[in-house]
Amino acid sequence: MTSEIAKPRTGFWPARAATMALLFCSGFLYATWGVHVPTVKAMFDLNDASLSVAMFAVAGGAIVTMSRMARWVGRAGSQRASLHSGIALALTSAFILSMPSYWGLVGWLALYGAANATYDVAVNAQAATLEARYRKPIMASLHGCFSLGGMSGALVGGAWLAHHGSPQWHIGLAALGCAVVIVVGARFMQRDMLPGEAPVTQADAGAGEVAHKHTPPPALDDVSRRKLHRKLTGFGILAFLGLVVEGAMYDWTAVYMREVVLAQGAWIGAGYAAFSVGMAAGRFGGDPVRARMGGARLLRVSSLLCVGGVLLALFWREPAAVVAGFALAGLGLSNVMPVMFAASGEVARGAGMASAEAIAVMAKLAYLGLLIGPVLIGAIAHGISLPFALGAGLLCIVPIALLAPKMLDGVDGRTARH
Repeated sequence: MTSEIAKPRTGFWPARAATMALLFCSGFLYATWGVHVPTVKAMFDLNDASLSVAMFAVAGGAIVTMSRMARWVGRAGSQRASLHSGIALALTSAFILSMPSYWGLVGWLALYGAANATYDVAVNAQAATLEARYRKPIMASLHGCFSLGGMSGALVGGAWLAHHGSPQWHIGLAALGCAVVIVVGARFMQRDMLPGEAPVTQADAGAGEVAHKHTPPPALDDVSRRKLHRKLTGFGILAFLGLVVEGAMYDWTAVYMREVVLAQGAWIGAGYAAFSVGMAAGRFGGDPVRARMGGARLLRVSSLLCVGGVLLALFWREPAAVVAGFALAGLGLSNVMPVMFAASGEVARGAGMASAEAIAVMAKLAYLGLLIGPVLIGAIAHGISLPFALGAGLLCIVPIALLAPKMLDGVDGRTARH
């Protein structure tokens, strides 16, 4: 049985611009919190162990609530969920530095982590809807806006602190500005694409058709749900491996430049900057590449590029060469998460599951990588050496190149071919 469903109320480009703006805000707010980690440490006179507990609270709040909140996103729709969770994210960000006690801070950071995770799932569900509805690869460029937001937040925060501005005013104004963008931007987002809904063709878009056919898929039985969950878990494992290395690069490049390369002055931070620029460039340029070669082949080539970049940094310890190597590593890692988000949304719609729920299954595993990566590299570096630890991290990249074609079989390329 088929039924008519209303055409989205806004066009593709306004919805895409809105999603880009909301992801920019996500990166900006996360970087703003990151800039003030030393502020929090000084405010409460924390040692490294106590600070680690506070930072773990962010990840803990995200991981504990992600599955439940994803089901809410699926019921509410990504547009409404992006608005409500975005306001919650802005509020929890604004008052991080206003907590009266250490344990109050830990609890508040758990709420911040939960809001951040819900917002991330909601906005990525909207991105998956846009990519599926219009059969146009856009996920990488959207994630590029998150990277751009992160770099902008770090630069603004660094400049603010360099001029001895109030930390509370900084984080409060950043949250207020992002809240305004979120409230305005959410108005231009589209309703979620339903399982079985036909994509909008260019002819449809030009003719301005009012309705499209929707053929609901059969309900998932327990066996089908388990199979789907295993597939999404596989995507999560690949994303986890990529984020282990990404997290390690973000946290250890400056240390490597200073202690191993013996770089001086601006060269110390150049490795981190180069990796970030590589990530952003790879994401903004990744969509047309995926459209041409497909996600599996893109991940295979990107993995080799990452391996080559890290090896260059490890074996040619001249500052310029190391910076170039870290830039190549960022370029190589840049499309792992966009491809996994897109694939998760695609298999969910084909099976009759809400995109938000599928994205949460994948992302819950993936984001553990950002938490574990720096700690794992640090433990190996302490026991052996930092160069050895970064080299060992490449063992996480090889499985991505080997397993992506099989994992993405039947999914990869369906968007890219249109």
